[in-house]
Amino acid sequence: MSALRGHNLRLRAVAVALRGQRLQLFGVVMKLKVLCLLALLGSLVAALSAQEGHPLVGTWYGDYGSAGAQRTQITIVLSWDGKKVTGIINPGPDVINIKVAMLDSTKWTVHLEADGKTEHFVGDGKLENIGSYNRTISGTWTYGATKGDFKLRRDD
Repeated sequence: MSALRGHNLRLRAVAVALRGQRLQLFGVVMKLKVLCLLALLGSLVAALSAQEGHPLVGTWYGDYGSAGAQRTQITIVLSWDGKKVTGIINPGPDVINIKVAMLDSTKWTVHLEADGKTEHFVGDGKLENIGSYNRTISGTWTYGATKGDFKLRRDD
């Protein structure tokens, strides 16, 4: 009988130890679930804060020129004030203010107009890679009687 009692005591001790390990394992699993939930929430917050406003906003770098002619580097900086797109071409001492900047979001086409030193500039292009941070605009331009094409890539 005492052997049976000793055996029962050992079984109870094992059961208590197993219950303790099971509770400890449950605690580890809960901590992992909480960490995963926090990581998911952190990713969601980062994704929401990274959402952009107007698709034209940013600094655009590229070139323009006539077919077969030398290409000229260009920088365009576009901003959105909540109502309209504004911007400048080639920031610096020879800056040109953009008079008209429009985006047709149904076709993703862009229209820009500016007055240079001697001629009126008109550019019409298509916004591509819209979901990409480094989206592009390519199209045609007219500066007075000169016509050509351009390609821009957004950098920031």
